[in-house]
Amino acid sequence: MADAQYDPDNIFAKILRGEIPCHRAYEDADTLAFMDVMPQGEGHTLVIPKAPSRGLLDADPAALASLMASVQTVARAVKAAFEADGLTVFQFNEPAGGQTVFHLHIHVIPRFEGVPLKRHEGGMADNAVLAEHAARIRAALEAGR
Repeated sequence: MADAQYDPDNIFAKILRGEIPCHRAYEDADTLAFMDVMPQGEGHTLVIPKAPSRGLLDADPAALASLMASVQTVARAVKAAFEADGLTVFQFNEPAGGQTVFHLHIHVIPRFEGVPLKRHEGGMADNAVLAEHAARIRAALEAGR
């Protein structure tokens, strides 16, 4: 599976092209952060590179560096926006590793003492809630938190 090809019609590529809407929380020249539609916790955010890569192993090192800088920026804002006790940050590669969308992406989830993560297949979140969560993260970014 290591030489599986990138599929330009994956859902995140379609989001990047504007073919599918998302609730944007952050964007720069190289990356996009948006709300996960099946959140495992309040404020669950995805950060993706704009450059195509299937996962960590085939990503261009420069794109990966930009991605990680954005993950840090977004993580700080997510933690502040949700007044979280901590964060869980994770990334999956290939089906055996738990990956279901084959465009490199990193999950950022605010965490609270004693509150477990929900199942990722727990259903779609309400669009109004996702929009409000994205707005909270953007406000934290604007405030420099």
